[in-house]
Amino acid sequence: MDNSFFAYLQQLELMAFFSGYSLLYTVILFFAGNKRPANNFKARMVSLLPLAYALVGTLYLGLQLKNLYLNYSPENLKQLMHQPYLMLWGLLSILFWLPVLSKRKMLSLIHSLVFFFFLIKDLLLQLKGSVAGTNMVRNDMRIYTISFLLNLGAFGFVLLLSFLLTNYKKHLRS
Repeated sequence: MDNSFFAYLQQLELMAFFSGYSLLYTVILFFAGNKRPANNFKARMVSLLPLAYALVGTLYLGLQLKNLYLNYSPENLKQLMHQPYLMLWGLLSILFWLPVLSKRKMLSLIHSLVFFFFLIKDLLLQLKGSVAGTNMVRNDMRIYTISFLLNLGAFGFVLLLSFLLTNYKKHLRS
């Protein structure tokens, strides 16, 4: 079988992890407002976005390590990596755990837009009238929904963890 099928599957896998972040980012920014949020909750939500993105990247790394489990040979790695540059780009999202990068929220959005453009590309293929484009867009919409829910869950987890740690610190002080 041609490697293009496996490359497409790997592209869908990457989209499932990273493409929905742009919608989550937009929704959170819309909820928080354009100006400096006066509400501490809204400001915290916006500041936690890159950490949620880093969590999704960590989950992606975990999936890749699970796929390689017990066979870390270079041959197996070469066989499983059909789009190495995209995989590396996805794994770079782990760097958003670093405070230097997590302070720059716009960088996380720019990083995720690479995967969002695959959806745009497939939408343009459908506009050309391609039958394959229609099926690809249907798959992409499902993957995009899954990605949004994954990113929303990661954001909810990071937000919950942030509140628990803040309350724990307050409890220790008193």
